[in-house]
Amino acid sequence: MKIKALYFFKRFLIVVFLGIMIIVAAILWPLPKLEVPQSHNAILIKSINIIDVETGAVISNHDILIKKNIITKIDSIIHPLQQHFVIDGKDKFIIPGLWNMHTHSTQHSTWLHHPLYIANGVTGIRDMGQLNKKDSYWAGSRERLQWNKELAQHTRITPRHVLQSSYQMDGESSVPNDFPEFFKLKKEEDIKPLLEFYKNENVDFIKVYMQIPPKSYRKLALEAPKYGMHIAGHKPIYLSLEEAIQSGQRSFEHGRLFMYDCFPGADGLRTSKTWKKFYAKSKPLMVSGFDQKKAIQLMDLMKKKNAHWVPTLQTLKSDAFAHIATFIDNPNIKYVPTLKRKLWWNPGIKKAAKKNESAESQDENLDFYHASQQHVKMAYQQGVPIMAGTDVTDVNVFAGFSLHTELEDLTKSGLSNLEALQTATITPAKYCGLDNKYGTVALGKTADLIILDKNPLKNITYTQKIHGVFLDGIFYNSNDIKELKEFTASLASTFHMNIKVIFSLISSPLIRVQLAD
Repeated sequence: MKIKALYFFKRFLIVVFLGIMIIVAAILWPLPKLEVPQSHNAILIKSINIIDVETGAVISNHDILIKKNIITKIDSIIHPLQQHFVIDGKDKFIIPGLWNMHTHSTQHSTWLHHPLYIANGVTGIRDMGQLNKKDSYWAGSRERLQWNKELAQHTRITPRHVLQSSYQMDGESSVPNDFPEFFKLKKEEDIKPLLEFYKNENVDFIKVYMQIPPKSYRKLALEAPKYGMHIAGHKPIYLSLEEAIQSGQRSFEHGRLFMYDCFPGADGLRTSKTWKKFYAKSKPLMVSGFDQKKAIQLMDLMKKKNAHWVPTLQTLKSDAFAHIATFIDNPNIKYVPTLKRKLWWNPGIKKAAKKNESAESQDENLDFYHASQQHVKMAYQQGVPIMAGTDVTDVNVFAGFSLHTELEDLTKSGLSNLEALQTATITPAKYCGLDNKYGTVALGKTADLIILDKNPLKNITYTQKIHGVFLDGIFYNSNDIKELKEFTASLASTFHMNIKVIFSLISSPLIRVQLAD
């Protein structure tokens, strides 16, 4: 019996050893590199219909000359020269490249996100994190700035990363204990070293989160502009939205924004020591007891202070329809690593689905989503500048694809097709102070552009009818776009990519802190 037991034990050890070796091999397995298409110094687009995203006018059958990625001439006829790379734009439409103003990059975005952004005409993104201490999962401003350099050198396929963000300032629960204390912003004295740190990291704004201490927030709002930075992110739970707007926060994220402050229990939510439980209990009242008059006052203040709102409707929509099979079985699932879906996405989906199917709370998530859509319409009518964002890498949010869904949902919320286009073009360009270079198809502008087969002013879903994408002097044609999608889809299903993603997740101290909070 002892010999037999020893035999099985040895076999067990061999299996374990082989398993470990296979996992190590998967982690170390090199990933393929996408070849950047040929760049062109001079591109001539013939007979295209130009959409003016500021006015909604369509300039029919015009030629556009692009030199070194700058629009140098727009005319009814431009005669081609030998050095011109000529593109036939007849019966097609051209718009500026789309910007996604709420994303998150990971160490694997090069393979899982960037190709899909470009394939979907998303030429610019604002990343809302992460810390610049090298993390196994999240990417920070150092990586993003390097990606931008490689984009300009035509050695990397990536969207432009506009406005570099700090890590989320969430009080004591922000970072692991072995990180410098100033990241936790427990006291006002932490503000100076924090801002000095991020100034050295070439960061443009400090991302604030839910649990930042009120005194630290107030001090941060005063001091950040002195370092050439602004604040953006969540509405801090312990402060009123009115105070946050008055303090100069430049953008607010997510569809719940006005619900926190416009229901009978708003004061209790701000002072509760267990605010998450209070919030969960208060969600039905936030919808049924919504104070429209108070909301309009806050929206008017946002307009006055030029504070922008990024509703990220996809995040609430994910919960609202989690029990609907046709919603969950999205064809874009193939672009997300299998293990990430099973271990990260599916538990949240099942939890939301269970709630949606419960007799006590079956309409809660749906009501919350529809309420946020109504608030988008109200806010836009009151003059609040709205920007499109999706919160990649959240559940059921797909890099590139979900921005088009967000535009569609913004029109369902009450915006016109033109107004929805503006949320992803000229409005974010102005917010970033880059409207002299981006956001419209005009002389002197950077030629980050999309050629569409149909007019999106007639139907916003036509932003998905992409014929080609221009980015930094490179034209991605329909074949290139197909290859970009196939590249990510094929990698997402491989064993080694799945192991790499899961290993990076469990190795990340930042992820462990987020999951523990």
